[in-house]
Amino acid sequence: MQRADDYRERRAAVARLTDGDLHKEFWDLAGKVVDPLVELARTHTSPSIERSVLLRMGFSSLEAKGIVDKCLERGLLGKGAGNCVYRLSKMRGCGTREAGLNLAAGDGWDEVEQSFRGKPVRGGAEA
Repeated sequence: MQRADDYRERRAAVARLTDGDLHKEFWDLAGKVVDPLVELARTHTSPSIERSVLLRMGFSSLEAKGIVDKCLERGLLGKGAGNCVYRLSKMRGCGTREAGLNLAAGDGWDEVEQSFRGKPVRGGAEA
């Protein structure tokens, strides 16, 4: 099966555009293609994704697994494991590593849960 050559017809739609207009059109179309992926990433996560986030925050795979497992137990995975670590670090005024290790050990989860119930987080971040 041979593809019909419709280059001239498709080109006519963009022939009148300037380089600036073409640049804008390209990025508008690229945004339309990517928007559904961005929305999917915003609304869906998994233990694997959350472990990956924690690995990039500097935690070992065993530490990340411990944090993610406790997020799952508490029903907080959808809030983001890295977000939980960050919130605890702000509330306690400590580094993210210390906060994450506390969470992996089971300490601080009540504070994190409370922060998602509308209580302000010390350090400026809001719930």
